[in-house]
Amino acid sequence: MKNLTLSTRFTPWLFVWIWSTGFLAAKYGLPYAEPFTLLAYRTAFTLIVLFFILRINKSSWPSSRSAFFHLIFAGVLIHGVYLGGVFQAIKWGMPAGLSSMIIGLQPLGMAFMAGIILHERVSRKQWIGLIIGLIGVYLVLFERFDLTTDGFFSGFSFWAILAVFASLFGISLGAIYQKRFCSDMDLISGTWVQYLGAFMLCIVVAFCFETGEVQWTGPFVITLAWQVFGLSIGAVLLLMTMIKQDASARVGSYFYLVPALVAIQAWYLFGETMGIMAIAGFLLIAFSVAMTSSKNNDSKVAH
Repeated sequence: MKNLTLSTRFTPWLFVWIWSTGFLAAKYGLPYAEPFTLLAYRTAFTLIVLFFILRINKSSWPSSRSAFFHLIFAGVLIHGVYLGGVFQAIKWGMPAGLSSMIIGLQPLGMAFMAGIILHERVSRKQWIGLIIGLIGVYLVLFERFDLTTDGFFSGFSFWAILAVFASLFGISLGAIYQKRFCSDMDLISGTWVQYLGAFMLCIVVAFCFETGEVQWTGPFVITLAWQVFGLSIGAVLLLMTMIKQDASARVGSYFYLVPALVAIQAWYLFGETMGIMAIAGFLLIAFSVAMTSSKNNDSKVAH
């Protein structure tokens, strides 16, 4: 019983740490492949590995054609638009820590998506949280604002900002859509179908806008393996474990720490630094998400 309690307490922390490495893995892999080409390989290998897990677990497939297509569309948003936006923003020079801070507004984005799509009431607390979070994002971005550069931001262009906000939109809308139309999905087979949707999107974008070239170096193979087994597979299995342990709700209260974890790791691995204004902005973002995390504990999805 004591070991089970320790495992229940440790698993959410491990899950959140793995989630945080997704931004770093993107930065490690992108020098060797373009964003959607990398994601196409990642989702392809994930589909293969997950299919064997699905067969071993004897998971049931979606019960209807409409359920299948709902999962496909949710996967396009959650794993395709979300990951594609983050990877593209990092490819265009946005620091991994900064991208994670903006994506950290996802609980607030979900709250407002739910208000629009599900007609759920947006509380005064959520309005205040959104305003505080947006002020935090402004402070983080303002520190990077530089009129002497062509792109107006030091180190990355305005297109990177649009890409990461598209990513935020994708995961917020995708989570709401999944909650509305895919709530009864089998976790493994449903995730497989979602990755199939993401794979189709990545293949189309890579074919139309990228060269498809990959440098199959040791570092690339290692980071791709981590993205497949650590993020796409490991995070899902940990989520299953938390559901069995009734610990999944606790993850929501830890998620506002993800940008801090990313920032610390990015500083150590890539030398990314933050000034006083950016740190103040991060604290405001973390506070704004913490204000509303109790209402959105079921809104997180695995990388």
